[in-house]
Amino acid sequence: MKVKNILNVWGAGQLLAFSGVDGKTDYNDGLLMRTSAGSSGLDIKLPGAGKIKFTGKPSDIVLAGDFFIFNSGKVKGAFIDAHHFLIEGDCTIDHTDNSTISLRIGNKALLGTNKFFNPALIGKDIDSLISARAKWIRSISIPKEISGKRKRTLFKAFSQMKTQVYSPEGVIRHYWTTPDRWPHRQMWLWDSVFHAIGFRHFDIRLAREAILAIFDTQKKDGMICHMMNPSSSSNVTQPPVIALGVKLLNDSHPSPKWIKSLYPKLKKYIEWDLANRDTDGAGLCEWFIEGNVNCRCGESGMDNSSRFDCAAPLDATDFNAYLAMECEILAEFAKICGKGKDVGLWKKRHANICRLINERLWSEKKGFYFDYNLNDKKLSDIYAVSGFMPLICGAASKQQAEKLVAHMRNPRTFGTPFRIPSVAKCNGKEYSKDMWRGPTWISTNWLIILGLKRYGYIAEAKRLADETMKEIEDQYMKYGTFFEFYDDRKKVDPPKLLRKGQNAPEKSPYHQVIMDYGWTATLYVDLAFKGLLGSK
Repeated sequence: MKVKNILNVWGAGQLLAFSGVDGKTDYNDGLLMRTSAGSSGLDIKLPGAGKIKFTGKPSDIVLAGDFFIFNSGKVKGAFIDAHHFLIEGDCTIDHTDNSTISLRIGNKALLGTNKFFNPALIGKDIDSLISARAKWIRSISIPKEISGKRKRTLFKAFSQMKTQVYSPEGVIRHYWTTPDRWPHRQMWLWDSVFHAIGFRHFDIRLAREAILAIFDTQKKDGMICHMMNPSSSSNVTQPPVIALGVKLLNDSHPSPKWIKSLYPKLKKYIEWDLANRDTDGAGLCEWFIEGNVNCRCGESGMDNSSRFDCAAPLDATDFNAYLAMECEILAEFAKICGKGKDVGLWKKRHANICRLINERLWSEKKGFYFDYNLNDKKLSDIYAVSGFMPLICGAASKQQAEKLVAHMRNPRTFGTPFRIPSVAKCNGKEYSKDMWRGPTWISTNWLIILGLKRYGYIAEAKRLADETMKEIEDQYMKYGTFFEFYDDRKKVDPPKLLRKGQNAPEKSPYHQVIMDYGWTATLYVDLAFKGLLGSK
C-alpha cells in the first residue's frame, strides 16, 4: 500500500513520536512533537519545549505519526529512534530550554534529546528511514470495499495507532498503549481495552500485548488502577471492560490457552470491584466520587458528567451494566477453563445484577435507566448516555430496549444531529459543550452499537455506526486529526469545544479537545472492519 495521497491532511495537533513497533521507546525522555497551530511547523513538547519552523505552507503532503514528506519531497523528516529526529530541507529549530539539542550540516538537521544526543546520526539516509517507518502501515490489508475518504481516514487511524505503542518499560512488561502520547502519555484501563479491540483486526500480537500490559500493574488484591506508567499508578479504578476485550480478541483469534492464563486475573479483578465499590451492601456498585468540581468521577471515565454534580454516591447504571456483562463473559471463560462451579457463580452474579438494575435504576414513566442517589434515596433526573448501557449486558427486557431505542430517535432527548449525546437535550440546565456534559463520544457510541446488536436492532446499529464514522471522517478531512469528542448538535467544531470548563489551549493542553485521540481511532478501525457487526 502506497502511503502517498492517503496521509495528506496537515492540521494542528497531530502527534509525532517514535513507536514501540520499531524499537525501544522512552517514557520519561523520549522526543515528541505535534504540528503547530497557526503556522507551518512542529512544536516540540517532550522532553522539553521548542519549535521547528518551515518556510511557507506545506504542500504535496505525506504526514504520518513518525515521518513526513512535503513540498514535492524537498522537505522530509523521520524518527531515527526514541531520542532523534532527522530533517532534510529548509527549516529552523528553536530550543526553549536545554532538554533538546540540534545540529545542522548542509541540508540536514538533527534534533535530539540532550541526554542521549548522538551527532553521528545526522549521517543517516532519510529515505531509508522513511521507508522503515512506513513499513508497518504498508503491511496492513484493508477490506476491498473501503475506498475514498474512508480509506484515507482509516490509514490515518493506523498511523496514529502505531505511535500510541510503547515498548516494555519498568513494571510494564509488555508492549502497551496510551490514549495520546501527549498530554496524557500514561496507560489507562478502559482505553487500553478499546485500543486492543482495534488492533485485533490487523496485529493480534499487539492487541494481546495491550491487554497483558494492563495486568502487569494489577495489585495483589486484584485491583487494577485507572492510570499507570512504568513506575507508578493511580489509586482509583476505571470501567470494567477487560473481559469484553479479551472475548472479542478471542472471537477473532481463538486461543483457549490465553483464556486460561487470564481467567484467574480477570476473576480477581471483578471480585475486587464487587467487594470494594458496593458501599451500602445492597448489591449494586457505586463509582468513587472525588472532590474536584471539574472531575467528580474520573473512575467512571466520564470525569465531569452532569450525573456527578450532586457529589453523592450513586448506584451507577453504567458501572453495574459493565459488571453484569463481565460476569456473563466470565461464565463463558470459566467453562473454557473447566471450572464448573465458577460457571454457576458468574451466571448467578450476572442475573442478580441485571435484576437489581431493573428494580432500582429503571423508570417506567420515563422509559429510561437512571442512577440512584444513595443520599436522597431516589433516581437522578439526568438523562445520561450511561442509561443505554444495560443493553450491553442483557438487563433490559425487549419492551425496555424498545423504549431505549425510541429515546435514540427522539429529538427531545438523544436524537440530536450527531448521536448519542452524553447528556440529553431535555436536560437543558445540565447540558453544555464540555466533555461529558453534552458532546458525543465514540466509546459510548461503540458500546451502544454493541447493545443494539445484542437486541437485534441491526439496522439501527449500522445506522449509528455509519453516522459515527461519517462525523469522524468529515472532521479528519477538515483538521487532519481524530478528536476526543464531538459536538452532538454539529454546530461547533471540536477545536472550539470546552474541556473541563474552558477552551484555553494557551494555558493548558487539558483545556481543549485532545487531538490524535486513541480510542476514536481504534474504534473507528473496528467499525470500518465491521468487527461489531459481524463481517469479521
